[in-house]
Amino acid sequence: MKKFLILIAMVVVGVSVLNAQNDRDFVRRGNRLLRDSVDRQKNLDKAIVQYKKAIEYNPSCAIAHYNMGNALLLGGKVQDAMKEYEQASRLEKDSRRLSDIYHNMGVILQSAKQFDKAIECYKQSLRHDPSNDETRYNYVLCQRQLKDQQNDNNQDDNNQDKDNKQQQQQQQQQQQQDKKDQEEKKKEQQQQQQQQQPEMSRENAEQMLKAAMQREKDTQEKVRKQQQQSNRKRLLKQW
Repeated sequence: MKKFLILIAMVVVGVSVLNAQNDRDFVRRGNRLLRDSVDRQKNLDKAIVQYKKAIEYNPSCAIAHYNMGNALLLGGKVQDAMKEYEQASRLEKDSRRLSDIYHNMGVILQSAKQFDKAIECYKQSLRHDPSNDETRYNYVLCQRQLKDQQNDNNQDDNNQDKDNKQQQQQQQQQQQQDKKDQEEKKKEQQQQQQQQQPEMSRENAEQMLKAAMQREKDTQEKVRKQQQQSNRKRLLKQW
């Protein structure tokens, strides 16, 4: 993926007050350090110190904020660089410089895959400088990346829905299987209980039948005697 950073150091021109003279000197020192590639990391740190001094003298110096953003970005401090670019965009009045600022903000956001925000920054850059071909290239590329990201997200959502549906089906199937297993287990237990019950032998059955017949005979004999006594009582009463 090809993206372009605009890391041209801005220079200060047309100063008229003491503070502007001081911050111009610090910015120039910082720019010289950035151009010196003998010890890049050491020079970056020194350049950042010079840009900070320029801002201390003149907090509204947009050029110092922009150049310090470049130094921080080269040093890998992306979030800090973004803050400096944002501050520079609020202070800068020159259209060409504003175009460069928004361009670099767009590159940072594009690298972070925040394509929608990057596109807005590229739009701002092109409004201030419609001839900026590097910005135009990044803008078109970022639009395509945003579309691909949205398609991927939609595909992920579809896959998630499909996974959820499959999971629900598996849960239902598992519940049905569990119910079937419980019913079969209950049926087996009932069969085992029936098998465990002792079978009555023919001899025991005959004995129980004889006992029942004897109880019935005894009951009938008792009823007969009670009837005889009742009849006797009635006869005595007639006397």
